[in-house]
Amino acid sequence: MTMKAVMFKLGGNNMSADNWLYADWPEEKKAKNRIAYTKLHFDEAIWREATERMAAKGLDTALIDLHEGVVYPRHPELAVEGSWTPEKLRTELKRLRGLGITPVPKLNFSTTHSAWQKEWRYMTSTSEYYRFCADMVADVCELFDTPPLFHIGMDEEIAVGMTTTPLMILRQGSLWWHDFLFLVREVERHGVRAWVWSDKLWEDPEYVTRCPKSVLQSNWYYKTDFSEKRLAFDRKLIAEKGGWTSHSFAPAGYLELEKAGFDQVPTGSNWSSDENMAATVRFCRARIAPERLKGFMTASWKRCIPEQREKLLASIDQLAAALAEKR
Repeated sequence: MTMKAVMFKLGGNNMSADNWLYADWPEEKKAKNRIAYTKLHFDEAIWREATERMAAKGLDTALIDLHEGVVYPRHPELAVEGSWTPEKLRTELKRLRGLGITPVPKLNFSTTHSAWQKEWRYMTSTSEYYRFCADMVADVCELFDTPPLFHIGMDEEIAVGMTTTPLMILRQGSLWWHDFLFLVREVERHGVRAWVWSDKLWEDPEYVTRCPKSVLQSNWYYKTDFSEKRLAFDRKLIAEKGGWTSHSFAPAGYLELEKAGFDQVPTGSNWSSDENMAATVRFCRARIAPERLKGFMTASWKRCIPEQREKLLASIDQLAAALAEKR
């Protein structure tokens, strides 16, 4: 049985550049720098509508971006106005399970997506930081009653993604690998499988040999060009362009991960195209062995707020329709 997953955003400060100290996030289109939220932006009626729609469409997994959305027992200082208490979170997780939906947690530990960590982000790769990460993994695993999976993010940790931020924090080479493997071990120490965005693969040819096979992979691609020119990495071009060009070659990631024997949950989106999800399902069903194709996920990156409701609900419908296509 394969996972049929939808990503939801409870907290949003993984998408903020800086700085949790300053102010509430202004309207996105007017913001040169995305300033971290100081209160939770989350419409529970839309959340319930979307999850009930999931269940009605036969989708079975909700990946939840937590971040500042929860009052964590070990680190309550991360909370903002309106963050869910542990009791409220557990109530919602119980409701999801009652709908036949498995809730899976996500905390993004990429330095490009770490504003939710508040002052801890300034301690990246220190002994204090490692204790903080271990605390966060432990809290979340306990709150989710030992989930089957834990998504640790780790995407887009490249310099080009930080050019407008007040403070650039970037791990490279052996330090990135040290911290990544530390996080994987912490998750697995709780009897949970680590899940990750596969971005590092795009620029690091050693990824397939250094990443443990136990880690579930989500390569992602949001456009519709699956032509042959997209099926091989041009890492020289990626390096010259500073990293973002790698997105154009992301379809090659599915093939490299399959060749190396990794389990995958390919991820599509209606971020760029309403046709992407169907194209992703068709491509990956044809190219990835069934025993390693663990499911599909849609990530609209839209929040449960009125102005983003339509796009979020459409992503659910698109995934359900794509999975229903005859092979």
